[in-house]
Order: sequence, then C-alpha cells, then structure tokens
Amino acid sequence: MSTMRAVVQVASSAVVHVDGERVGGFDGPGLVILVGVTHTDTTEDAERLAEKIWQLRIMDDERSASDNQAPLLVVSQFTLYADLKKGRRPSWSAAAPRPVSEPLVDAVSTALRRRGASVTTGVFGADMKVSLTND
Repeated sequence: MSTMRAVVQVASSAVVHVDGERVGGFDGPGLVILVGVTHTDTTEDAERLAEKIWQLRIMDDERSASDNQAPLLVVSQFTLYADLKKGRRPSWSAAAPRPVSEPLVDAVSTALRRRGASVTTGVFGADMKVSLTND
C-alpha cells in the first residue's frame, strides 16, 4: 500500500525560483503538487499517485487536470513526513533520503507527462522559493 503523500492545490498561477532564477511554474489555472516520499514507496506507488492526481476532479465544474489539460508544477516536499509527536522540533526520520525520494518524485512527474500533462518541476534538494495564487 502506498504511503507516498501529496498536497494538491488548484492555483491560477505558480512559480518556483532557485537562486533568483525561475525554474518552473505556470500562468493560467493549474495544479501545484507537493510530493513527499517515505522509505517504503515504490515506482508503482508513484504511478498510482500520478494517475490519481491527473484524474482528481478538483478544478472548476468538477473537472480534472486531464479534462482541462491543465499545467502542473511538481515540487518535492520532505516536510510532508514531519513527525510532531515530541516537543517542538520535528523529526524527519519518516521522510526517505535523497537516493530513494529523488527518483520517485521524478517518477511521479514522468508518469504525469506520459498521460499528456504539461509538467514543470522544482530542483530537488535546492533552496526553492515557491509562490502560488490559490484558486
């Protein structure tokens, strides 16, 4: 069973910058997808997550990104696996390390592209500045 996590937000625009340079984003209605990976996730989990996101009916008139051919911005987000049970300092032990998580975040983007999505991404492990206008 997949434990890969995603936060999916409908946005009227989004952009991700690294070192002041725009590396991804979109203008016009689309989805911002923050993806978190844990130790047991697999490429099959990435495929299932991509299919679910592509068909998710959260856009206007209960349409999906697939229906609208909406652009997507995929950004890795290890903080989705923060453990806040003890104190005020989160534990990140449930988040998969880079050698596991980077290929799986890439697999989500690749699976979405195979379905016909226009996907831009952040830069894995970089200090990214993500801005979006929620819709």
